Amino acid sequence: MFKLYYSPGACSLAPHIVLEEIREPFDIELVSSMDGSTSTAEYLKINPKGRVPVLDIGESVITEVSAILTYLALTYPKSELLENTPVGLARAIEWMNWLTGIHSSVIAQNWRVERFSNNPSAHKDIQVKGMENLIEVCGQIDTKLRNLKWAVGEKYSIVDPYLLVFFRWGNRLGLDMKEYLHWTKHAKLVEQRKAVQSVLKVENISIWN
Repeated sequence: MFKLYYSPGACSLAPHIVLEEIREPFDIELVSSMDGSTSTAEYLKINPKGRVPVLDIGESVITEVSAILTYLALTYPKSELLENTPVGLARAIEWMNWLTGIHSSVIAQNWRVERFSNNPSAHKDIQVKGMENLIEVCGQIDTKLRNLKWAVGEKYSIVDPYLLVFFRWGNRLGLDMKEYLHWTKHAKLVEQRKAVQSVLKVENISIWN
């Protein structure tokens, strides 16, 4: 049985949703940087990076959202969560690489400003620039989703719940994400899925605040 180490509303939300989508039994364990549980000796033995998510697959563990999502989609091809063509796979990787980069740069500039400077007097300027960068990438994502029902091809894929994570983060950071009409339409479609509703309930979060 899989075991997902997660934190509510973190990027681990995407693999949590995909685990629910594939309808295989799995366990979850809550850990968080907020309470220090990702920094305990016990957790660092599991993931020395001290981050979520981690997927325990029995004989080993997998870290990083895109790696976990890809593993799950390839392990359960009947779930059809990854398009089985070279272009489809490349498009999924393209999206996930982009989102991971946004997470480590733009999102971190807003929420993890201490990673960019040890000088507290510089933190405000970093956050201001981070918000400018966030507005820019949200516009880019919205444009990319124009005339698309799903992010890749004609079907729901592992990319779509990953996009939902960033949509929620935009709201959490104070943007009115409903101004991004195409992305909002996409987020509402993803939110309607039973697996998504179930996970949002378990994590006790909303994508709107």
